[in-house]
Amino acid sequence: MALKQIAIDTNIAIEILNGNENTLQVLSQYDIIALPVTVCGELIYGAKNSRKARSNLDRYISFINACEILDVKTPVASEYASIKLILKETGHPIPENDIWIAAVCQSHDVPLLSRDRHFSYISTLHLLDL
Repeated sequence: MALKQIAIDTNIAIEILNGNENTLQVLSQYDIIALPVTVCGELIYGAKNSRKARSNLDRYISFINACEILDVKTPVASEYASIKLILKETGHPIPENDIWIAAVCQSHDVPLLSRDRHFSYISTLHLLDL
């Protein structure tokens, strides 16, 4: 039996780190929680930029280490370029980091869970909603 895998956006990771019961319940259905490497960077930045930098950094790093990391490889760059071009052509720009997150998920064929509605502009992305 194949393991069920899901990638999460930064907003979902923060909900997990804050103990959001609804989010934890949804994610309990999955065997593997994956983080696009861009999400890792956003989490680490957020921890370092917080008032409790040391304790948050330790907690966030532990969380990151417990997840599967989806890295950027050459096929991801091609996905990124395709997504960015379509967004430009359709007049729906989204934040650069989110384009990378979508490209990583598409390249690894892993659905993304996010609260950011602008991901819906990427019709080829398997996007899940809470």
